[in-house]
Amino acid sequence: MASFGSLKSAIFEREERKQQYQAQIRGLNAYDRHKKFVNDYVRYYGKENPTISKLPIKTDYDTLREGYRFIRTEEDDADTSWEQRLVKRYYDKLFKEYCIADMSRYKSGKIGMRWRTEKEVISGKGQFICGNKHCDEKDDLASYEVNFSYVEAEESKQALVKLVTCKRCAEKLHYKRKEKEKLEKKEKEENKRKREHSCTDDDSDDVYEGSEERKRKGKKIPTLEGGDKADYDENFNEFLEGMFP
Repeated sequence: MASFGSLKSAIFEREERKQQYQAQIRGLNAYDRHKKFVNDYVRYYGKENPTISKLPIKTDYDTLREGYRFIRTEEDDADTSWEQRLVKRYYDKLFKEYCIADMSRYKSGKIGMRWRTEKEVISGKGQFICGNKHCDEKDDLASYEVNFSYVEAEESKQALVKLVTCKRCAEKLHYKRKEKEKLEKKEKEENKRKREHSCTDDDSDDVYEGSEERKRKGKKIPTLEGGDKADYDENFNEFLEGMFP
């Protein structure tokens, strides 16, 4: 039978371990306490050699990426969850007069837009410095109103935003539209040439058929010799003038 002294010592040691454990728990944040409780449970009540998988960690950055909206709506503001409150605090700190653009993929017509941060406003980026993310030009700047079409939360949206760029970056901004206009102009010119060529062939057949008719009636057929040549050329020139005014 254990002596009174040994029982007292055991109780003292148990209480001391309990206090140390509680002190350790109090020094942890909520997530670390959760991990410790899970690990302790598996260690004492789980398998002999448990394999503890790491739990996914959702950071504030992940929350911002999921909940951020380029332009917030009343429905977004009505959501009072802590995630949306965090996103709104970040959104309210942005400056929404001018945008910053990412033109690294401008040739494919994909230009990213975002609002300016306080640091960028103080430095003049996007207003007194070109709004292209990768350009620091300060001269020959111009302000543009851009119809920004984007997809957010699997929904297509549009917003009219302001962007300040230098001349070189303005060409990148309008690159896709100008390429489309060039292609359309080229197609129109090709179609016009095809129509003119087809019209010329049809009228040539009419001239040939008219010559055959005059031949059957015993009339003189214009040739490329003597005085008849000038008359034929003059008539043909009049035909061309009507075709190409």
